[in-house]
Amino acid sequence: MSTKSLTLWSAALTAVVALSGCGNNNSGAIDRYALVERNNPHIMAIDTLASLTVGNGEFAFTVDVTGLQSFPELYSNGVPLGTQSQWGWHAFPNTEHYTTQETLKDYDFGRGRQEPYAVQFNEDGRQKEAANYYRVNPHRLHLGIIGFDTLTPESITDIDQTLDMWNGLITSTFSVEGTPVKVQTTVDPDKDMVASSINSAKRLPVALRFPYPTGGHADDACDWTKDDLHSVSIVEMADNKAILSHQLDSTIYYVTLTWTGAEAPVVKKANHLTITPTQDEWSFTATFTPEKPDFNTVNETYAATEKASSDYWQGFWKNGGVVDFSLCTDPRAAELERRVVLSQYLLATQCAGSTPPQETGLTYNSWFGKFHLEMIWWHQAQFALYGHEDLLARTLPWYDTVKDTAREIAQRQGFNGLRWMKMTDPSGTEAPSKVGSFLIWQQPHLIYLSELLYRANPNDSVLNQYYDLVQQTADFMASFAEYDGLGNRYILRGAIPAQETLRAAETVNPPFELSYWHFALNTTQKWRERKGERRNMDWDEIIDKLSPLAAQDSLYLAAETALDTYKDVRFTSDHMAVLAALGVLPASPLVREDLMNNTFDWIYDNWNWGRTWGWDYPTTAMCAVRLGQPEKAINALLMDKRTNTYLPNGHNYQDKRLRCYLPGNGGLLTAVALMTAGWDGCEVENPGFPKDGTWNVRWEGIKPLP
Repeated sequence: MSTKSLTLWSAALTAVVALSGCGNNNSGAIDRYALVERNNPHIMAIDTLASLTVGNGEFAFTVDVTGLQSFPELYSNGVPLGTQSQWGWHAFPNTEHYTTQETLKDYDFGRGRQEPYAVQFNEDGRQKEAANYYRVNPHRLHLGIIGFDTLTPESITDIDQTLDMWNGLITSTFSVEGTPVKVQTTVDPDKDMVASSINSAKRLPVALRFPYPTGGHADDACDWTKDDLHSVSIVEMADNKAILSHQLDSTIYYVTLTWTGAEAPVVKKANHLTITPTQDEWSFTATFTPEKPDFNTVNETYAATEKASSDYWQGFWKNGGVVDFSLCTDPRAAELERRVVLSQYLLATQCAGSTPPQETGLTYNSWFGKFHLEMIWWHQAQFALYGHEDLLARTLPWYDTVKDTAREIAQRQGFNGLRWMKMTDPSGTEAPSKVGSFLIWQQPHLIYLSELLYRANPNDSVLNQYYDLVQQTADFMASFAEYDGLGNRYILRGAIPAQETLRAAETVNPPFELSYWHFALNTTQKWRERKGERRNMDWDEIIDKLSPLAAQDSLYLAAETALDTYKDVRFTSDHMAVLAALGVLPASPLVREDLMNNTFDWIYDNWNWGRTWGWDYPTTAMCAVRLGQPEKAINALLMDKRTNTYLPNGHNYQDKRLRCYLPGNGGLLTAVALMTAGWDGCEVENPGFPKDGTWNVRWEGIKPLP
């Protein structure tokens, strides 16, 4: 056996041993159907925070109690009725010919050079206007409302609606003037297509309404007052099928309709069409595409879509990881199970597409529909841990498509490798931001997520696909770390840390970032060894000499320069990122467990919990688990706080702006993976659950964390 082959064989064996973790905790196979079925949302009245979604990760369709999108205005300030995709984007005309170069501003962080960052400008003028334009543009589109025409909320009674997660099907029944209506709604697993079957003697017409985008920071992206700025046309129609085009400025996309038991669609008014049934039982499909399809190949049906959806979702639940809390006697267990199951469904419908997900998924726009790369770990790490690494593998190749932009960002600031942006869109363009442009903790995510893919399937194909991206990502990290000759150490500065209340110009050595640099550079060296390459000696020096986490009075600081951490509320609000240094990440020489224990206890008792976000509770729980405090892990996950609220549909509610917040859902699943399967070298069964007899947690198919 060659030296290289021996090295690869040894690495593979090590991976298998490491991934054994704590093993499954089973006393008989879990009844997966019963687990999913008992957590299906059941809606009995109009609740604008309880809309339900069907989707496939690339496309999602969210409905009200009618099973369609009949009341979009009513739900606009709740959980809106979105029809969104990963590809559906639009930009307002750039009439002033702004350039991205105009959004840049130079900063001096003491590295002997000016570093240009894309920012929002306080000073009035063209640069501020350019930054504002590129912050808004491009923005994600609402592709179109499909709902009962002229129906009003007051006209319906006897509401009974269920989301069947086992089959990916929403069944809605209600009455209109005493006449029953039954609607079944689903989405094809492989197409951007919604399909619906309707049964009612009332024969209610269905309307397709197309909005113009608002360009709003956080809204349903529906401006119904701009009909003169866009147009919908019937391109082709015959034999119970039609193709529509929707043109908005220079953007155009298509909607392919099929129907049975109904008349052909007619234009009722501008950007508004109706389909009127001719039979009590009828159905339709609507497929959204960025390109015009071949009309001769259009043959979609509701029945085929329902079957495809059922097959997909049953496979999802049968083959992935699950957690069963039904044998627990702690009264909080049922709610924790509900959150876990619903979160699995929501993330698969909204956050498993060809680009990274936005924080509100495919439900409605936040930050103009753009996605945040520092959140991709929170959305998608759980896929690889729960046996759905194929869903993570849909998204990660996007990084390769925008690597030239990432390289340009690094080069213009004087760094090596690829610097991944924070707030962006499918093109990879960096959105101007007062905060986002200075964040760095999104940088190691690609390395961590690629490692999770490899751990799920330790083979050369994963290594070959992501090796160059991993190496170039680490190149930036190594060049960003500065050597401090006086201290014979490497430091991190000139960045806003994950705890965003700290300032870039005055922050040195934030704790999570230090630990993440250590973990990611070490992981990259492992990738080199798996490929039969030598370790990078320069990186080993950085790993060995990275600054340890700074402490004062036996408590870790928010940064080495944040000496007033425990006196200034600015340092005890927002994200308690220090806890991620041991929790999200495994133990390292930079972190002392005794000091982290002290820090955890202080944060648990004293943090400004009213100023936290949904993923902060899983962060706290993961740290508690690694420190051997399972009771506090449970308490953190179920803490009674506004930003830890989980709505009837499973969405993590934050505030009036962010009525759904999927990083909270993803963080919850990752925390529960750590609590069940543990981590490499873990010897405690179900390490995140108290051993008092009340938490008899069973699970299958979950992988340990590093």
